[in-house]
Amino acid sequence: MIKEVIVVEGRDDITVVKAAVDAEVIATRGFGYNRKFKENLKNIAEKRGIIILTDPDYMGEKIRKDISQGIKNCKHAFLPQNKAIKGDDIGVENATTEDIIEALSKARPIMVEKTDEFTQDELLYLGFIGKPTSKEKREKIGEILGIGYSNSKQLLNRLNNFGITREEFDKAVERIEKNER
Repeated sequence: MIKEVIVVEGRDDITVVKAAVDAEVIATRGFGYNRKFKENLKNIAEKRGIIILTDPDYMGEKIRKDISQGIKNCKHAFLPQNKAIKGDDIGVENATTEDIIEALSKARPIMVEKTDEFTQDELLYLGFIGKPTSKEKREKIGEILGIGYSNSKQLLNRLNNFGITREEFDKAVERIEKNER
């Protein structure tokens, strides 16, 4: 059983996540939640912790950002878009049991102290910024590290705030480079 409470967007997400893991799961019901809902999440986070697993789209990212603002003990789990899509629909409810388990196993807290381990110059040098293949490389590294897809600014922020080690990063880059050859 997962100790933390998993926060998803909708009822269908609850069904799929509960089928994948033994955990308590609650839904935001989109962006329409109120202040009381956030206060409840804050209390849950203090007692048990929460894992935010929102859809890999604009609204899911907006909900994730809003919920985690001001709540300590939050972990973030990310599903890559290609593992959460069915037709034109992108969402947690479309993911397989295996993909949900993998995303939850890679859940990471935002670090209390930001590091400056990674730099924009390094990301530029490695081709995560400014190249025709940069978007694809950011998608791959986000999936490997379990930090989700992000633009170049978000990638740098997540690398420095989610406790990614130099070793983890280097291994992920190595995997990406092997696949490119």
